[in-house]
Amino acid sequence: MQNDKIAELLERIRNHNPLVHSMTNVVVTNFTANGLLALGASPVMAYAKQEVADMARIAGAVVLNIGTLNETEVEAMLLAGQAANSAGVPLLFDPVGAGATPYRTNTARKIVRDTRVSILRGNAAEVANVVGQEWAIKGVDAGEGDGDIVDLAKKAAVALKTVVVITGETDIISDGKVTYAVKNGNALLTKVTGTGCLVTAVIGAFAAVESNLLIASIAALVSYGIAAETAARLKGAEGPGSFQIEFLNQLARLDGKQIRELGLFERI
Repeated sequence: MQNDKIAELLERIRNHNPLVHSMTNVVVTNFTANGLLALGASPVMAYAKQEVADMARIAGAVVLNIGTLNETEVEAMLLAGQAANSAGVPLLFDPVGAGATPYRTNTARKIVRDTRVSILRGNAAEVANVVGQEWAIKGVDAGEGDGDIVDLAKKAAVALKTVVVITGETDIISDGKVTYAVKNGNALLTKVTGTGCLVTAVIGAFAAVESNLLIASIAALVSYGIAAETAARLKGAEGPGSFQIEFLNQLARLDGKQIRELGLFERI
C-alpha cells in the first residue's frame, strides 16, 4: 500500500462521481452532503421506506448512521442495508452513541445482526459496545479510554467478519488479519460536530471506487486527515467555525501531490 494508490483512488472518485446514499442524522446532514460534494462524490439522503431499497441498489455505497435514531428510520435503514447486500453495494455503519442507552446499543447490534456490514466505523467506545465489550461512554461522544484499541479493532473485525475502523488521535483499521494505523488529522476535528459522521461517508465514497475495503478505508482516512491538517494550518487559530469552512475547501483542493508528501500510515 503506497501513497500513489491513495492519490489514484482520489482521482477515481473525482472522475466517477460515485453516488453515496447516506441515511445519516439530522445534526449533520448538510455538512455530510457538502463534504461529499467537496471531495468529488455525489450525496443523496433518502429516508422513506418506500424508496430506500431502490436508492440503495443504484448507489455506489450506502451509509447508515444512528445519530438521531427513531423506530421508523431504523426500519428504513434495515431495508436499505438488506437491499445493498443483495445488490453487492458496500454497506457502512456508524453506530453513533452505541453504549449510551440500551435502545441505541440494541439498535446497533440489530443492524449488524440483520445486515452484512462491509465497514464499521466508530470511536472505541461505540465499536466495543457493538460487539459486547465493556467500554465507558458519555452521551454520544466518547474518549479513547484505557483499553487496547488495536486489539479491539482486530477482535471486532473477526467477530463481525468486516473491516473495522476506529477513529481517534491515531486511526486504526483492521480486517482481523491485517491492521493499519493512520496518523493524519488534527484535533480541531473534535471541535466541529459531524466530522466523525462525515468521515464514514467519505470512506463510503472510497469504497464505491475500490473493492478492497481495507485499502479504501486507509485511503479515506489519510485524505481526510491531510485536508484537516491543511485547514488547521491555514485557519485553525481563528477557531472551529473558520476551520470547518476551510476544511471543506481543503477537501475540494486535495490533490495527489499532497497525499504523496503528507500521507502518514503504517501496517502494525
